[in-house]
Amino acid sequence: MSAARKVVVFDYGFGNVRSAERALARVGADVEITRDYDRAMNADGLLVPGVGAFSACMDGLRKARGEWVVGRRLAGGRPVMGICVGMQILFARGIEHGVETEGLDEWPGTVGPLKAPVVPHMGWNTVEAPADSDLFAGVGADERFYFVHSYAVHDWELEVTNPAIRAPRVTWATHGEPFVAAVENGALWATQFHPEKSGDAGAQLLTNWIGTL
Repeated sequence: MSAARKVVVFDYGFGNVRSAERALARVGADVEITRDYDRAMNADGLLVPGVGAFSACMDGLRKARGEWVVGRRLAGGRPVMGICVGMQILFARGIEHGVETEGLDEWPGTVGPLKAPVVPHMGWNTVEAPADSDLFAGVGADERFYFVHSYAVHDWELEVTNPAIRAPRVTWATHGEPFVAAVENGALWATQFHPEKSGDAGAQLLTNWIGTL
C-alpha cells in the first residue's frame, strides 16, 4: 500500500482549517495544519482556505509569507488548492466597498460583488463543469455544493493561444448571474464553494485532488 499523501492546510488566520483537516483526513490524506514555511513547501499538496474579506485575507497571507509559498510551489509545479476566499485571492485584484486590493495575480481577473436578489449566496447550488474535468470526475451533473459568499469572479480573462499548453478548465455556477465556481490550471486548482462542507460530492472532489499529488 502506498503511503498517504502529505497535505498542509495553510494556517494564516483566515479559514476553516479544522473542517478542511477533517475532510482531507476522511479521504485518506496525512494532514497537518501549519504556517511553517518549510513544511508548507515540502508537502505533497498545499490547501489554502479563506473566509472573510479579500483584503484581510491578503494581509494575513502576506504576514505568514503565504504569497511566497504559493508562488514558489507553483513555479516548481507543486500542487496548490484554494477554497472560497482562498480561490479569490489567486486572482489579480479584489474590490470590496469600493476599495481595490491586489491579489496573488496567478490569474488575471477581478473579484467583485455578486449582483443577485439575495446576498450572500449561502447554501447549496449546482455547477456546470467541463466534460474533461479531473476535479469533478465521478461527480454527477446534478450534485450540489455548499457556497457562502457575497463576491465572485464574473469573467474569465486568461486566454491561452499556444496550442501546446492546455487551457484552464473553468467551472461555472449561477446565483443572480454566472460566476466562476472552480478552476483547474495545471498544478493550481481552486473552488469558490466549500468541498469540505459539501458531503459526499465534496469528498469526491478532494479525493480527485489527492489522486493528483
